[in-house]
Amino acid sequence: MFSSWSAVQKLTRLLDAPTEDPDQTASRIQTVERDIVLPIKGLLIIILTYYFFYAEWFDNPTSPRNKALFIIRNGFYVYVTVNIMAGVVFMWVREIPLKWLEGLVFLIGIMDALLLLGLTGLTDGSDSNLYWFFFALILHNALAIPIMVPQLLLNIMISFSYFGGALIDHFILDATGVDLTTKNEELRFQNPKDRLMVLLLWSACCYGIKALLERQKRAEAEATEFAVRQERLHTAGRLAAEIAHKIKNPLGIITNAAFCLQHAVREGQSSVDEQIAIIREEVERADRILTELMGYAQLAEGKVEKIDVREAIDQALNEVFPPAAKYAVTIKKNFLPSLPALLMQRRHLSDVLVNILQNAREAMNGVGEIEVEAHFGRGDSVVITVTDTGPGIPQDKIGKIFDAYFTTRAKGTGLGLAIVKHNTEMYGGTVQVQSELGKGTRFILEFPPRILMKLTT
Repeated sequence: MFSSWSAVQKLTRLLDAPTEDPDQTASRIQTVERDIVLPIKGLLIIILTYYFFYAEWFDNPTSPRNKALFIIRNGFYVYVTVNIMAGVVFMWVREIPLKWLEGLVFLIGIMDALLLLGLTGLTDGSDSNLYWFFFALILHNALAIPIMVPQLLLNIMISFSYFGGALIDHFILDATGVDLTTKNEELRFQNPKDRLMVLLLWSACCYGIKALLERQKRAEAEATEFAVRQERLHTAGRLAAEIAHKIKNPLGIITNAAFCLQHAVREGQSSVDEQIAIIREEVERADRILTELMGYAQLAEGKVEKIDVREAIDQALNEVFPPAAKYAVTIKKNFLPSLPALLMQRRHLSDVLVNILQNAREAMNGVGEIEVEAHFGRGDSVVITVTDTGPGIPQDKIGKIFDAYFTTRAKGTGLGLAIVKHNTEMYGGTVQVQSELGKGTRFILEFPPRILMKLTT
């Protein structure tokens, strides 16, 4: 039982379509609907208008089929009205939120299903040639609606619409007085069940193929991104090692020379000893700063990984607020599901999140509330916000907090937020801060997962 459930979960994860950029998805859907679907719909509406209002489908105006035609023709007015409104939106509204666009496509899909249901009932039911239109409509929905649940729900409704059309044909024949017990008629009513199963299978296949193609496309893009970023990190690491080697050697020589000079003149004037002590102190300080800058620059060689944003945030929270410490801090998390993975070194993202959370904890003296959110930003970016209820930052200091060695704490190194800014911008991201005295501080990080890493100097 457990293994079966595990297999189902693995299959669900495999067929779960990867998250697409909302803006790009909305633009693609709108373009397809405007440039391809609308002209086809316009032609079909013209043809149906002729048959509904100018051609005599059935000779007997009092026949059950003519009565059904009258009902479907009245519904056709609603169908045309909805499609005209949708056409106006697709043609002249340039920027439509993805959720509204998906809702509009879903509504049009329902109208298409109802129209096909009626037309199938009028044109021989299960033997209607309109059966093949259901395949085209299901394929269109698979391409136009990227989210699994509404796509499959709509396509299942469309599949059962065909079955409903076959039932309408059955009722019309019954009302006409056709003997439904003959062998031919019995076979006629066996067809819808088999064809319905084919439509349902087609719906599942369309979603599965689209999900797998999207996953393959995403995997190829990530592989390219991995290779480029990894190569740049290796280049940066070699450069950093060479700089460190060239600078640390002279510093070592200066230290030794200062030590020898101090030894030679230890019986001389005290002012000489004092100057030599200053030299040694400054050399040691420069060496310490260089070591810190190596961590600040984050240019050591490392491995680019595919990082789950929610997992990285949880790890940073556990590091800054370990359960054993029992900080009096309330942590609220609000993560959007299905966020795209970030391609970067895990240590880089960890340093960014840990430094911001540590700043928040120290600003609140370990007492207060922190809210961490992760959601989509512009394009395919991931936005992470960290909000605390600390004392806030004075306006005259906000512009300096990301400068190296700027700190307002007695024991602070002034490199924490500088690391945040550097590591974020190295991957093409941005960091912003919003703060007001007495009302807390909010840090806003935006990472574009598909933008190549930048080498900053």
